[in-house]
Amino acid sequence: MSPHISDHNDGLLQRLQQFHADYFPLHQQRFQDLVAEGQHPKTLFIGCSDSRIVPYLLTGTGPGELFIVRNVGALVPPYDGSHGLHGTTAGIEFAVLQLKVRQIIVCGHSHCGAIRAAYEGVPDEAKALQSWLTLIDEALLPVQPCAEALLRTEQRSIVLQLERLMDYPMVGRAVAAGELTLHGWHYVIEDGDVHVFDARRGEFIPASVATHIGAGPYGGIIQHHLQEKS
Repeated sequence: MSPHISDHNDGLLQRLQQFHADYFPLHQQRFQDLVAEGQHPKTLFIGCSDSRIVPYLLTGTGPGELFIVRNVGALVPPYDGSHGLHGTTAGIEFAVLQLKVRQIIVCGHSHCGAIRAAYEGVPDEAKALQSWLTLIDEALLPVQPCAEALLRTEQRSIVLQLERLMDYPMVGRAVAAGELTLHGWHYVIEDGDVHVFDARRGEFIPASVATHIGAGPYGGIIQHHLQEKS
């Protein structure tokens, strides 16, 4: 093993040791309660795999509070199974049917590599990625991918994923029954601010001045937003 790789691995090992020696003793009872009582998170967080997104840091939550599903682009596959077996779909089903979460957050972000790749393409060898990024197609704009177009597409993609979520039978039923709410977030990394989607106003509002974390109703309003902003 090269010295460079060895040094990197040793750094991770040290962090594991620090967790066990420093962090865990302070929170041992919490972890033991989560084992004895099981997990009961109220929120499903669907986020991008981007390394700059840290859901627990962003939301100020800890162990047992978020059920997290992450993938390239924070995308939601159609419920019809057209993208084959998929962990994101399974995660949504588990969160809604088994854990009975009360809210689902779809969190995209600024400078998203998946959004840029949807415009510019990916290497030919990345067959799965090529197929996956087609889930962004409906959010793309007929323009060159400048900074403004990328930002708008990031937000449009979040709205599109909310619309797809409503096609999941268990999600639609729970929303209609008032047992579940959906929320779209756009995290602007360089500003440290999250913009929340207000479906009634048809726009993203900075959380620093918002009065809620993003609210419905969804369905027709979401489709209207996509059409109006194109």
